[in-house]
Order: sequence, then structure tokens, then C-alpha cells
Amino acid sequence: MRFKLFVVCALACGFMAYVLANENVSTEVEDQIIKTVPANKAPKIVEAAEFVEIPEELKTTPAVKKVDKVSPPAVAPAAAKASSPAPAAAKPQAKPIVQAAVAAAAPMKLSPVASSRGTDDILTVAGLKPQAKSGALVMPLEYLGELYDVDTSGYNWDPNNNVAPPDTASTAAGGYTITSARLAELRQNFMYWFFDKDMYGGRGDYQFDIHASMTQLHKNLNFQMPFYGFRFNYTRLSLNGYLEFSDPPEYLTYPLVFPIKDWPVKRDPSFMGIFFSKCRVGRIYPTDIDQRTPGVYWRVVRDLMGRTDRFGVEVRERTMWDIRTGVVGADTFVPKHVVIATWKNVSFAGGIDNSLFTTNTFQMVLATDEVYTYAIWNYAVLNWLSHTEAGGDTTKGEGGTPAYVGFNAGNGTQAYEYKPYSQNMVIRDLANRGWGNGFPGRHIFRLDEQILIGSCNKDIDAALLPLTFAPESGNMLGGQVVNITGPCFDPDIRVTCHFDTESVLGTYVDRNRVICVQPFLKAEGYIRFQISVGTQRFKWRGKYFVETPAAATEKIFFATDDVHKKNPNEIRITWNAFNLTSNANANVMISLWGYRETKIEPQLEYIDVIEASLTNTGSYVITPSNYLNRHNINNDMQFGFLQINLTQPDQYSNLALSPILWSRPIPLAWYMAPQWEQKHGKRWPRALCDNWIRADRFLRNFAADLPLCPCTLEQAVLDKGRFRPDRECDKDSNPSCLRHRGAIHCVVSGTPVAQGAEQQCCYDRYGFLMLTYDQMWGSRPRRIHNLGKMPWNEASKVPSLSMWFHDMRPFYSCCYWQEEQAVGCETYRFERRPSQDCVAYQAPGVAGVFGDPHLITFDGTQYTFNGLGEFVLARSTDQSERFEVQGRFQQMPPNYYGQVMATQLTSVAMRGNTTTTIEVRLRPLHARWRYRLDVLADGRKVYFDRESLKFQHFDGVTVYTPTYLLNQSQVVVQFDAGIGIEVVENEGFMTGRVFLPWKFINKTAGLFGNWSYNKLDDFTLPNGQVASINTNDMRSLYYNFGLKWMLTDRDVSGVGAALFTREFGRMASYYSNASFVPNFVMNPVDFLPANRSYDVDRAEELCGECSQCEYDYAMTLDRDLAHFTKNYYETLVNMQTENAQRVVSCGVLQTPRFGRKLSFDFMPGAKVAFECNEGFILVGDQRRECLANGLWNLPEYGYTECLREVYYTRRIAFIAIGIILLVIVPLMLCIVCGVYRYRQKQLKEDPHWQMPVLPRSRAGSARNLRVLNYDPEDDSDTDASTLKKSRSYDKVYRTNEPLPGKPQIDFPAKKWDLDMNDEDVTSSEGEKPKQTGRRSLRSGSGTELNHDGTAIDDEAGHHDDDDDYDEGDIHTGTVHPAGYHQPLSPEEADHLHQQQYSPTFSGVDSRTSGASSINYTPQAAAQNRFGGVPVLPNNTQYYNRPPSGVPQATAAATATPVRIAPTQLTQDSGLPSPPLPHATSPTPSVQKSTEV
Repeated sequence: MRFKLFVVCALACGFMAYVLANENVSTEVEDQIIKTVPANKAPKIVEAAEFVEIPEELKTTPAVKKVDKVSPPAVAPAAAKASSPAPAAAKPQAKPIVQAAVAAAAPMKLSPVASSRGTDDILTVAGLKPQAKSGALVMPLEYLGELYDVDTSGYNWDPNNNVAPPDTASTAAGGYTITSARLAELRQNFMYWFFDKDMYGGRGDYQFDIHASMTQLHKNLNFQMPFYGFRFNYTRLSLNGYLEFSDPPEYLTYPLVFPIKDWPVKRDPSFMGIFFSKCRVGRIYPTDIDQRTPGVYWRVVRDLMGRTDRFGVEVRERTMWDIRTGVVGADTFVPKHVVIATWKNVSFAGGIDNSLFTTNTFQMVLATDEVYTYAIWNYAVLNWLSHTEAGGDTTKGEGGTPAYVGFNAGNGTQAYEYKPYSQNMVIRDLANRGWGNGFPGRHIFRLDEQILIGSCNKDIDAALLPLTFAPESGNMLGGQVVNITGPCFDPDIRVTCHFDTESVLGTYVDRNRVICVQPFLKAEGYIRFQISVGTQRFKWRGKYFVETPAAATEKIFFATDDVHKKNPNEIRITWNAFNLTSNANANVMISLWGYRETKIEPQLEYIDVIEASLTNTGSYVITPSNYLNRHNINNDMQFGFLQINLTQPDQYSNLALSPILWSRPIPLAWYMAPQWEQKHGKRWPRALCDNWIRADRFLRNFAADLPLCPCTLEQAVLDKGRFRPDRECDKDSNPSCLRHRGAIHCVVSGTPVAQGAEQQCCYDRYGFLMLTYDQMWGSRPRRIHNLGKMPWNEASKVPSLSMWFHDMRPFYSCCYWQEEQAVGCETYRFERRPSQDCVAYQAPGVAGVFGDPHLITFDGTQYTFNGLGEFVLARSTDQSERFEVQGRFQQMPPNYYGQVMATQLTSVAMRGNTTTTIEVRLRPLHARWRYRLDVLADGRKVYFDRESLKFQHFDGVTVYTPTYLLNQSQVVVQFDAGIGIEVVENEGFMTGRVFLPWKFINKTAGLFGNWSYNKLDDFTLPNGQVASINTNDMRSLYYNFGLKWMLTDRDVSGVGAALFTREFGRMASYYSNASFVPNFVMNPVDFLPANRSYDVDRAEELCGECSQCEYDYAMTLDRDLAHFTKNYYETLVNMQTENAQRVVSCGVLQTPRFGRKLSFDFMPGAKVAFECNEGFILVGDQRRECLANGLWNLPEYGYTECLREVYYTRRIAFIAIGIILLVIVPLMLCIVCGVYRYRQKQLKEDPHWQMPVLPRSRAGSARNLRVLNYDPEDDSDTDASTLKKSRSYDKVYRTNEPLPGKPQIDFPAKKWDLDMNDEDVTSSEGEKPKQTGRRSLRSGSGTELNHDGTAIDDEAGHHDDDDDYDEGDIHTGTVHPAGYHQPLSPEEADHLHQQQYSPTFSGVDSRTSGASSINYTPQAAAQNRFGGVPVLPNNTQYYNRPPSGVPQATAAATATPVRIAPTQLTQDSGLPSPPLPHATSPTPSVQKSTEV
């Protein structure tokens, strides 16, 4: 037995010795060679050569450093020429100029050295013709570091030197500067540096610890290297052809599949596999060209950005330009750290001894700036494909499953397999494909977030192939140069690029790259981008993001706001010169473009050249006075853009294509103002405004479609479903608010309404809504949304451009370039773009989930549900407006005590009616260094790390992240229906909140319950029934309610189907586990053991009164989770409390024209005062107050107005006149109506009643009473001339009764009478003749008489009527000299009766006609006692006088009486008395009636 053990041990020792001997055979041979030819022995100098750089374009020979060149004894043919021309970045090439040495010497011939291995064994793969390839592999047999470029330290800087340079890094100023010739020489080498020796006798980069018994080594990077979403500061260098960042599985099954589906049960490694296959160190022949030791090499060069030493500078510049020219989108990349890993002459494991000479050589170069990471894979020699465990043979490594080529992120996340080469027989083509930097066998990738290939792929074919291009977005106006990589290109084959609906031809750059210039696209958001090569169909596809002009990346900057003014003196602009070219001597052109909509199609037109040729310095000053004499045809354009491009791009990039830089939209008054003035006059802004107003009035009213603005800034920020921050005025990113002065923040509607309009709400420093009724800087709704409206290729629907044409353009012409009180501005503010107040604003309903997890429904019900799987959070029960919000819950990571039987929210998926499906997913723990959340739109990841990508619009949905965040830790999703979903992440813990408008009341279901303001129906099941559940009974809630809303991959009635993106075959069942039973006890005291009282105390200390926080800490012992659970809970409760409060607002209080308000508050308790401009007077209330009931107090003095002084005076006069009219006219109407009613009443009682005319004076009233009360038969002393008794001396009264047929004689009565002053006169004897009234001084023909009886000329004028009564007023005839009238004779009386008598004659007519007064009575029976005819007052009888010019005889013959004598009036009552029985025929009087 001992002998057997001895034999076994001996055999084992022998086998180990044999293996070690085989591994070190090359080292022994090398040592033997080294002993034969000492390294420090300098060979004999044969000739001297001077290498001088001769640039192609200059054809000159700049002076360079002179070096001695020692020719090697033999050079292989492949070393004599470069395999490909220098890349574009290294155009200048070094041309050797050989000069004769001082000491004449015969040049040595360069002859190739015969090798025992065929060319196929070295450079040929699969029998292909060898490709010319220069690199470290191509070395002479006896090359031992001969002098090529020796510095003062004695080191030879030949790129093929196998001795490492000094490793002393330097950052001192004035260090090494690389020349373009040296850079071109370095870049002509295929392989990067790797050394098996150093200057100090060490092994250089060679990793002698890696061999068959130890296949990997741990390497500390000492910097952060991003890889596939994760970030690592270490790696493991493996002999098996990969760099590893975590442990691989215990055993591998071929073909390899990554990621491992059974993770975390099985380990899923994170690795970069350049040739993932089991390897062993191979052997080389003594006759091989490159005699460096076979094995694995490793070199890390750190902190390259500040290095000034030669090796650091050369590594940085070579790597930087190789990546910049080899990968699209890496134009600004500067490597900070470089890792070079080389596998030289490695063979496959499991082969026979001779198989050790069948080797592969490949190299991986990693470059990172700790944000971006690029990999360069150089495949120099590939002679075998697989190892024996994978089915390969033992001699040549052929057959079986070839090596895996690709990347795996690890932790069960994602993987990228490099098809079609990985695990396929065509893997041998890797050495002849790629064409990175023009080298066959070089493949370049970008690795930091996603794997993007930077080299062409000729061998792949499918219906849909991924296209790599950069940049991935561009301005809608066009001009963006897009670099494209994917298929391998040929200069003779046409390439067509298709941007959505526009196609352009591509320009060939090299075999690995084509350039297409983006055209003017009338679209926004993600569009289809695809290319076609030759006659092939468009199978290479991608998604290209179109930026709207108003939100595109700003590339032309304005130093001041002068460009917005009406008449600026100058406009200063700047731009980044490197955005056009790196050549500082290039010339650029600046031009002006404009936009208008006068047709169905949008019109973006060229206007003028601002500067034809300018050196690309990055700045320019525009002088508007230089364009005064322009006469443009399209001078009706009011806004446009500045454009900058190269004038001769082919001189700088060898391409006839130039990038184009566009400015943001700008008004064009600085350029067009002189032309507008010639066309419209000095007041051209008013003319432009009036034209717009007339056109806008023909368009439909859109204000009714818009959502109402919130009253306060707090409400606007919390309304996540309808409003998002406005780029023009954002408190976080753009507080300038150029067009909204005084505002600190504005919000706009997230998605266009049905008609494409957009709401805007701006808030001042106090958080109150700013209105255009108050000022021109207030909130202005927009007819066109910035995102436009489908179809985008029609006028009024183009993104940004239509919005500027309809909404921004008139703001300048109506308000910005005019006064705020201008008619056009007020029409713009009050009529065409008025702000909408918040009187009817309705805050949204809010529900949320957080923690592990805890839910709060829309109605405020709080409960905990630890479901495992995918569940419905909220969905609509209304089929007309559907939406679904789903959540995925996964188990918490274990804590110190083991598994945690609780779950947490890790993903939220959502969709509207026909919208894009959006998923927001929590990233793995170690993948959150840059992005916290992943956002997927229809399964495709989108990112928000650039300013132009902060707001992204998809079909029916807008997704954005706050402008101040770069890590995507907060994502807001807004649907067209006003639904908002907010997802927030902190320290790996998510919360999801759903915001719904009021139209979804009683139309929701799911874990967030039915929103009905009734907590009793929150636990509604999918079948519509309401479960009666106690929220404290977590077990019943879990089984009887929560699990009912679990999702599957099939559509379940009332629940729906899962919306989550499925990757790597992981369906809904992967995330659910029927055997999982969570903890159903809420109080930590009840479920924690007694010996963990410290944890209970700690939970109370951290959480206070928040039971959800205590539960989470007790379950997980995670302080971060407890903290954010409490934070999320308080935030959600505060949101619900804020939104539940009744919004009270008094609404708009209009500012008086030509005036202003001193404050703009409209909330209860606000007091607003008014002021008027100079020259105006305030009318009405000077202050108004908003009452608690939401109404403004009623004005006490009228509504507030500001009037000009002249208008104010005129108004006061009109008011006075109006008051007078309003008082007098109604009074007159009342009097007339009263008299009329009284007259009608009297006429009804007595048809013969006549209205008496009351006197205007006391004397006239007394006179009328005397006449009316006169009775001829009365013997009293009272007569008709006085109310007082008249006394005669003799007390004897005579009667003169008329005799039939005899003339009547009227004798004057002698009586005592009182004058008008009521003086007693005792006798009429001897009294002086009394002055009689004018009416008594009329002749028989009506002519006015003087007191002496002569006529008065009417033209001489008329005197005022005398109201005094006189006997002459009741007599007719001539005037007696004694003062009384002489009665007519009987003949005269009869004659007058026959000619002038008319029963309808009225004394009133005598005053208005040309007829004479009539003093004749038709019936003489009623005569007074003095023998005369009793004369009645004027109102006792009315007669119609004949018209002027009618003969009196005719008038007398046709006259008829119309009224009877009036009744008597008494002095007491002033009313008429019944007529006297004997008064049968009144006598007309010449007395003039008195008008009242």
C-alpha cells in the first residue's frame, strides 16, 4: 500500500513538473536569448535617419527632434507597411528623409527571417488572405529594444519596445507635448502597449501569477469605472478571456446564457468577455516574430487628464483620438483612466501538448472618465474557437460551442451578446471585421449605461437590426449632423437615411461610418429613424428624438435681452466654436431666417445674410443700423431664427457638410422695423397688432377647452396630472421670466387639449396667480401648444413655430412694443388672450403607496398590504376614458436576523386609452450611481439627463423629470385625460402617487379603492362587490381583498393584464410566490421577541407617532426605509389635506383702463386699492375687498374708472342734466296725469264741465273769483270788480234793462273799491283814471291801443301783460277820456255780431292768430245791472279763432261752440261751482288767460 501511495505521489509530482516546464519553456528560451545577447549592449550604428513631419496641406517640413535610428537586422514583411491609412484625426503623416551620415556607411538590407510556422498560423484565420496589420506582434526575431527614439533617461520610445517606460507620473507644467507626427505613428499600430520587462529588471505588465492552477487575479482600480449601469472600483483579471466583477456560477452549461435566470439562487456574474472560454497559457516557437512571454498582461494608467509625462500624454492622446474617431457620439470624450489587458498566445484548455502552440492573441483597452466607458477590442490572432468542455477537439480547438463574446451586467439584470460572432463558428471573423479606426479586427463599444457598438457589423442579418447613431436628438429645424454606425459601408454604394417622413442621402466617411444631415422635420418627440444600404430595405432602425425649436438645446446665446427690443443699438451673440469645427481659422456665415403661416404648409424661409464670412471665434456683434435700407419681399415675417454654419466645410473635415447652429425663436423688430415703418408708418406696432386681432377674431374660441388655473403656487405644484413647469419661467432652472416679469414660477398644461391649445398659469412672489386683467405680464393661455398637434405638417399645428406665430408674436406687437394701456394691448389682454381665474378650480384626488408597502386610498383609508407580485393600484371602470396603474412588489432584502417577510414597491406601469405604455422601474442597488430609476416607453429605455430631454412627449402621454435633478430619482407621467402619476425614489425606496381629476369620481377601482368620498366602498372587488374588511385585520385584508387584484399575463375580467415589460423570459409568475406569507401583525411590540426591546425603542425614537414607520423599521432594521416611510406618509397626507380644502377665490377684479391696482390678490380678506395715471381722475370706489363668501364687496360709489379730466367734467354736466330731467320730467308727467284724471272724472260727472285756468298771481286769482262770483241780481254791495263791498253815496241803485230793438248802453258803476293792495277806498267820486291792462287796450279790430286810444305798432315791441283787473276788460267800445270804455251803439253791436260772432271762439286763439279780439256776446239777455254785458273770465268759454289769413266773416259763419261755461269757483276751494241757473249764454271776453 505504501508503495502504491509512493508511486501515485511520484506520478503527480512528475505531472506537475511537466506542466510547469511546458508553461515556462518560452521563458527559458527567452532567457537563453537574453544571455546570448545582452539587452544593454548597443548594436552598431549603421546609418542615421531624420524623420520630419510633412503635412499634406502645407507641403512643408517643420523642424522636429533629430534621433538616431538603428536598423534591425531583419524585419518581417508585415512590418514594412501599415495596414491602413492613418485615421482622420491624424492626417499629417511622417515622411522619412534619409540623409548621408558624416561617416559613410553602406546601408543594410532588410531581409525577412524564415519561420517554421506558416503565415496562416500567425495572421490568417479560416484560410483568409492575411491582412496587412502593424502592431506589437510584428517584431523581428532578434528585436530586443534597439534604439529608435531615446530620451535623456536612455529609454527607447519605439512603440514596439517590450521594455516598460518609467512609471513615474508627472503633472508638472511645461511637460511633454506630443506632435501630430508622433500621434499618427502611434495610431498606426494595431496593438496597444504591453511590456514583459521594465527598466528595473522586473516583469513589466506580465502577470506570472496567472496560470492553469490560478486562473484569475484580483485587481484594484482605485477609480470608479461605469459598466452596464453599475460602477466598479475593482475587477478580476481572468486567464479565460474576460474581466470579472463578481463570482461566476459554480459550473457552466454550454451554450452560455446570460443573465442567469435563476438569480439569486445561482450566481450571475458581471463581466466583459472578449473571448470567454477556458484557456491556458500557450507556447511560442523560437522563430516567432514576437518573442514576448505568452500569458496575460495588465497595465493601468491613471489620472491622465493632468499628466504631462511622455507616456501619460501619449496614452491619453492615442486613446482619446482612437475613441473619438471610432465611436459616434464621443466627440468630446477625454479619458481619465486607461486599462490595457492583453492575452498573448493563450491556448484552449483540455488540449494535447502540441495544442499549446495553437494560440489566440487579443487585447482589451478600457478608457473611462468615470461617467462614460469605452472598450477597444483588438483581435490579432484567432486560431482556435472552443475548449474541450464546450465540445471542442483536443488538437485544434475546433467544433463544439465557440467562445462567448459579449457583456453581462450581473445580478440578473441584462446582458449583451455580440452577434453573430458569439458562440458561433463565424467567431473567427472577429479578426477581420470591425474596422474600428480602419483596422480589421478592431471592435469598439460604449459600455457605461447600455452597450452601444461603435464598429460595423457585416455578418448580421435580420428583419430589425439595431442602429447606432449620435447624437440621438436634434433641433426640429434641421442641420444636425448624425453619425451612423451599424452596417459596413462602401463608398460606391448609396446610403439613404429616413427621418420619419423625410429622406436624405448619406455621406460616406469610412467603412465604419456614414453621416446624414437631419432635414427640417415637422414633428416632435421620438420618430422612426432608419437607413437603407444600396437596394436593401430599411432594416437598420432606431429612434431619433426631435427637439422643438423653443425647447431645443441652446447653441446661440444672446448676452442681453436687446434682441427682444423694438429698436436696439446692438445685439451680442456667442456660440461654442467647437460645435462647428476644431479649426480656429475656419470661416462661418451668419444668416437670418423667418417663419409665417399664410398657406396650408408651414413656411420657414431665408431672409438675409447677417455676416457672409467671419472667423469662427465664437462671438459676434450685430448692428441693426446696417440693415436700414433692406427691402425684403417677405418682410411680413415677425419672428425667426439666427443660423450659423461653415462657409467651406470641406477644407476642415474633407466633407461638404457643415453642422448648423440655430438660435431660439426671436422677434425681428431689430431687423424689420425700418421696413415696417415704411409700410405702416410710425405706429407700425399698432398696425401689426390690429392686423393680428382681425385675423384672430375669425378663429374659434379655445379658452373653454383649457383646464382652470390653480389659485396658488402650492396648488399648481401639487397638480401633477394637468400642469408641469414652464421652461420660460421655472423657479428651478430659468427664473428670468422674460415675458412674465414679476413671476417666480409658471406652469403649463402637460399635454395639448383636444384642439391643441395650452394653458399657462404664472405666480408672483407671494404665490398668487397673475392675471392679464391686472398687468401685461400675467398668465396667457395659448391657442397652440408648444408640442403642436397632429398632423404636424399643417399650419397652426407645427410644434413651437405655430405657437410663436399665434401667441408669442402678438405679445410683442400688441404689448411689448407698445404701452401697457394701449388699445391693442388691452384688446390682447382682455379679449384675445385673457387669463382664466381660479374660481371654479377643483384640486385633484390623490392616492399613494410607500414603504413595505402601505397604501392610502383616494378617500383616505390607510392600510398595509404585503403582497408579492404584480397588482392593480388603480384603474378606470369607465370604458370611455380608461386608464390603468399597476405596481410590482418584491420581497425586502434580508436583515441581520434573516429573511424579511415584507415587500416593497419596485416598479410602476401605466397606460391610458390608446397611449404609450410607460414603466418606471427601480434600478438595482449598485446600478444607482448615475440613474436612480429606469423609464421605459413601450419597452424602450429613455433618459432625461440632458436639458432638451427633460420633457418628452409620447402618444397621449408626457413624461418629465424636474429640471434640477440629473439622476432620474423623480419621474412624473401625465396623460391627456388629466391623470398624473408621480414616482419618487430615495435610497432605493420608491413611492408612487396617483392624481385624478374630478371626472373620475365613482369610476375607479383597485388597491387605491373607489374614489367616492365614502370610505365604506374602498374595498371594492373586481366583480363590483364591496368587501366588509377591518383595516386592522391584515390577514383578512390580504386574502379577501389584496390578492383579488393580482395580475397575470392574461387578461382577467375586472383586473386586466399586466403592462410590465418582460425581459429574459420573466413573466408575472416569476415575481409572485404563492407560498409567501407576510407578517400580519402591525405593532412591533407584538411581533418582535422580548429580547429585541432595543429595536422597539429605536423605532419609537425614529418614527414618533407614525405607525407605518415603526412597522418598517422593526421589520427591516433599515433606518433609511423608516425615515423615508415617514417622509412619504407625511407628504401624502399633507397633499390630501391641501387638496381637500375648499378653494375660495373672488375671481377677476378688472383693472380700470388708464389705471392700476396696487395689489393683485383675490383671496378672501384681500383689499385692493386703485390708482389712475397722470391726467386721469378716479371715479368710483378707490378700494375693494374680497369677502369670505368669495365675492367682492359691492361698490359704494360705483365701479372704479379712470377718466380724462375733460371727460370727467363732461360726465358731471351730463349727470346734472340727467338728474334735473329725471326729477322734473316725472313731476310734470305726474301733474299732467293728475290733471287729466281729474278732468276725465269731472267730464264723466258733468259733460259740460270746463277746466278753469288758475291765475299765476294773487291778483289774478282774486280777479277770477270776482268774475265767477258776480251775480247781476244780487243787490249786495259786492260787484264784479271787487270781492269787497262797494258803497255809493246815495245808496240808490239803478237798473237799466235792455229794450227790445234798442241799442244797449253800458253805464259805468260808481262804487267803492279796494285797490290791489287791499286799501279801503270810500268813494269812486273823483278818483283818477286807473291804468288798464294791455288786453283792455284793444280796438274793435284787435289792434293794441295806447291809453289815449291810439294804436301801438306791433313791430315796436310788446310789453308784459298786466294782470290787474279793470272795468275796461269787460267792455267793448272806444275809450272814454275819463278812463272807461264807451259802449258800442246798437248798430255797431249788431254789425259786429253778424260779422265776427263765433260760438267756438276762444280768447286763447286771439293771442296766437292774426284775428282781432271779439268783445261781442251773441245773447244780450245776460247783461249786468249797469246795462252792459257781463264779461266772464277767459276760461269760461273757449272759441276757435279762424286761421291766419282767413276772412273773419268766413270764420264767423263757420264757427261752432265746443265748450260750455265753466262752473263757479270759490275763493276757499278754488274749484268751480255749479253754473248759475240764469246764465244761459256766456259772453266772450278779451281778457288773456293766465297760464299755470
